[in-house]
Amino acid sequence: MRVLIKGGHVVDTKTNTNEVKDILIEDGIITETGKDIEISNGDIIYAEGKLVLPGLVDAHCHLRDPGFEYKEDIETGTMSAAMGGFTSIACMPNTDPVCDNETIVKYIINKAKQEGVVNVYPIGAISKGQKGEELSEIGELKFAGAVAISDDGRPVKSSALMKRALEYSAMFDIAVISHCEDLDIADGGVMNEGYWSTVMGLKGIPSAAEEIMVARDIILSEYTKVPIHIAHVSTELSVDLIRNAKKRGVKVTCETCPHYFVLTDEACKDFNTLAKVNPPLRTRRDVEAVIEGLKDGTIDIIATDHAPHHNDEKNVEFNLAANGMVGFETALPLAITYLVKPGHLTIGQLVEKMCVNPSKLLGINKGTLEIGRSADITIIDINEEFVVDVSNFKSKSKNSPFNGFKLNGSVYYTLVGGNAVVREKVLL
Repeated sequence: MRVLIKGGHVVDTKTNTNEVKDILIEDGIITETGKDIEISNGDIIYAEGKLVLPGLVDAHCHLRDPGFEYKEDIETGTMSAAMGGFTSIACMPNTDPVCDNETIVKYIINKAKQEGVVNVYPIGAISKGQKGEELSEIGELKFAGAVAISDDGRPVKSSALMKRALEYSAMFDIAVISHCEDLDIADGGVMNEGYWSTVMGLKGIPSAAEEIMVARDIILSEYTKVPIHIAHVSTELSVDLIRNAKKRGVKVTCETCPHYFVLTDEACKDFNTLAKVNPPLRTRRDVEAVIEGLKDGTIDIIATDHAPHHNDEKNVEFNLAANGMVGFETALPLAITYLVKPGHLTIGQLVEKMCVNPSKLLGINKGTLEIGRSADITIIDINEEFVVDVSNFKSKSKNSPFNGFKLNGSVYYTLVGGNAVVREKVLL
């Protein structure tokens, strides 16, 4: 099968491409790029006036499968990802049972092959049952197909256990992703501690709850000389700690999510549970620091932290509501609208943070349009404006605070292995 993408503006930082080019795909592989390529038979996608990017890679999402399929499953989660331009996604292990063994890793991989429409990579748990007491069999997870280990959703409370996790990860060359939260300091808080928590009479979570654990994990990485990746960075001091560590040569990388560079804790006013996330939305100063961290390269990756919840888990009192929001179908437009359009990032820099760096972290052969690579490609109209309507989301869950937002950047095509799973903004 041959597919020709014709006349699109190709942006691929790994091949230093930023120009109008054609891309020829044969049997799912990119075989030629250049000008004026013609084919006599096959599918032609006319991409004039649109950007042609490597398929987006999400290093942090929750597919809820197995165990919580009423919120999301692999089929609906990957459909939602495809609509957002993602061709490869890495799912966190806080399932039921926890993804802490070979059986669950292989279940996810096999179900994704049968029902998924994008590439799915499981992340295994650092500790058995995510209890923070005993290390999972890290080698077993790696050889079964896990691309990283994390107890995301819960922090690794024990410094000794995290140190051992780093040491074992080096033996098996697998990334460690840390959920940085000191539960003793968070102390049951439900939103950022500050003006809005005071006004609303809600128990706050101090920013220090994140920052203390960021500092600890940087120290452990520096001591062991083993890389660590910090998930969902949300505070000014966290960004500063990571920036300074990088200057010292510490092998630390990090990510943030669109809600941390778009929203503040004011979004929680009127007890809006759709804006309840963990770590919580912070202050305007924190948002500006996150944007600065993205600009200067301190923050390596933009991830979605796609966290679907049933309406019944959000339509309750703020204190009782589940943390998290869906993110696949808004991540790229939010990044374009709030980072690219204002001039904080170029499209090339966005490709680095949403394609190249996530692939590097996970050790997968994705995030580029190099000849010989699998044709995972996203085609977007960066200027097209649309209004977010959560009722159109392909995710089972609709828990997004961005409903009604006016954004730029429509995904027209998502190709996975040369196969168009989204065509002209329609899921096939």
